[in-house]
Amino acid sequence: MSLEKLDKRDRQILNLLQDNGRLSNAELAERVNLSPSACLRRVKQLEDSGLVAGYHMHLDMKACGMSGAAFVFVTLDGQGRDSLARFERAIKDINEIQDCYLLAGQYDYLLRVIYRNAADLERIHHDILTNLPGVVRVNSTLTLRAVKHTGKLTV
Repeated sequence: MSLEKLDKRDRQILNLLQDNGRLSNAELAERVNLSPSACLRRVKQLEDSGLVAGYHMHLDMKACGMSGAAFVFVTLDGQGRDSLARFERAIKDINEIQDCYLLAGQYDYLLRVIYRNAADLERIHHDILTNLPGVVRVNSTLTLRAVKHTGKLTV
């Protein structure tokens, strides 16, 4: 199912669930003016179509003891398929690296890294980032505060 084939109710369902993934089926059905069984059927079809990538809980970074985030630009010693694959495999299980994007341009990757304090950031930089396969340079930019953070897509 593609976005072009969605009707108004499907779009409402997707937008409401992006705002609050914990809405009960009964409440969701009422908001989109459907019976609970018809609403549940539509949600199941949307999930099965691949439009819904999953459901998750968003934790507050500071409440979890993480005082900061840094965006880290990474340059590798080569851009061959094997070099990229080694780097990507190595970062998969590093919890401090929250996001990783392959870039086109001056840098090879952009990482979003979270840390507890300055000493923790230094540990991550020295012990983790600079020791990843193929890394020749890291350039970090520290955030002061998040002004907007959303994963919501308007459908």
